[in-house]
Amino acid sequence: MKTTTTWILKLPFSYCKCRNQKSLNTSDLWLERQVGETEKREGRPACLGSMAEPVRVLVTGAAGQIAYSLLFSIAKGDVFGQDQPIILLLLDITPMLPVLEGVVMELQDCALPLLKEIIPTDKEEVAFKDLDAAILVGSMPRKEGMERKDLLKANVAIFKSQGAALDKYAKKTVKVLVVGNPANTNCLIAAKSAPSIPKENFSCLTRLDHNRARSQVAMRCGVPATQVKNVIIWGNHSSTQYPDVHHCKVNMSGSELTCFDAIKDDDWLKGDFITTVQQRGAAVIKARKLSSAMSAAKAICDHMRDIWSGTHEGEFISMGVYSTGNSYGVPEDLIYSFPVQIQNKTWKIVDSLPINDFSKSKMDATAAELVEERDTAVAFLGV
Repeated sequence: MKTTTTWILKLPFSYCKCRNQKSLNTSDLWLERQVGETEKREGRPACLGSMAEPVRVLVTGAAGQIAYSLLFSIAKGDVFGQDQPIILLLLDITPMLPVLEGVVMELQDCALPLLKEIIPTDKEEVAFKDLDAAILVGSMPRKEGMERKDLLKANVAIFKSQGAALDKYAKKTVKVLVVGNPANTNCLIAAKSAPSIPKENFSCLTRLDHNRARSQVAMRCGVPATQVKNVIIWGNHSSTQYPDVHHCKVNMSGSELTCFDAIKDDDWLKGDFITTVQQRGAAVIKARKLSSAMSAAKAICDHMRDIWSGTHEGEFISMGVYSTGNSYGVPEDLIYSFPVQIQNKTWKIVDSLPINDFSKSKMDATAAELVEERDTAVAFLGV
């Protein structure tokens, strides 16, 4: 990546370590007043002294439409916590820096009390420095007439470079979420290019597919999506993914039913439901003439919030994670979407769920696609 410009914008405040300290400078007093007023409006306790050190969060493709829908939620505290200060690092390619400047201005104009600093840049050595979290949204989109192998080759170059930057500059505890497609294989390439960072720190986004499946079930049952839990997305974030509701539960009028008992339409669940979720992204593009952005940003927030705060007891969510050692017969050395539970910022695949022949065949089909993608990509990587 050619690099030219970096500028750092420190917002006009600093954080005091203790609310009871004898002296506060003007900016501390300003912040305490702002945070107190915000918390009062939002029904939260006005306690500045409990604020932690800022977390450094990178978003790549930061001038794009997904990031535009994402950055406000991160900066507002919806992902990392309502008392967690944020330093946002925004990376994009050099031609997009003027657009990125406009994004920065809008973030400033939001006057968000948790947003301590914004660092927009086109330099990897700046963007990846001392990161706590990296959300890799930017990737090479497929262009008209482009062969799939050419798309993979272009993205291998991007994610090899970003993986190396993570390895060189980021904290070894950094949590990395890959969103840019093909997300599973891009995530694998980034992980392979960052050998000093544990593979378990890398994941790719299938939460959008998970949320789509959950919403389809909820609409069919006439209940809020919060009453549906434990849908599963197996495999690739592509049209071969398998949305599985065999372990899904639906709360209907206070009673928890299996998804099949709640819907009472096996043909729909094994047919149109699956294809609707698999093809939802294409349907959005056809209707909107643009790819999913608002829903993708919401899914990113859900994914990272669960990594940071953990999943609810008795519930699991879908994430693309490293497949080695899984109990479902999925080939090793893939980033494959599994049901996971998270505690203490560590995910664990939910083991030993019963898998019928129908599910197994679909899980194998999406795994076969990922194996082919991996082998092509790794050949380009040269490892």
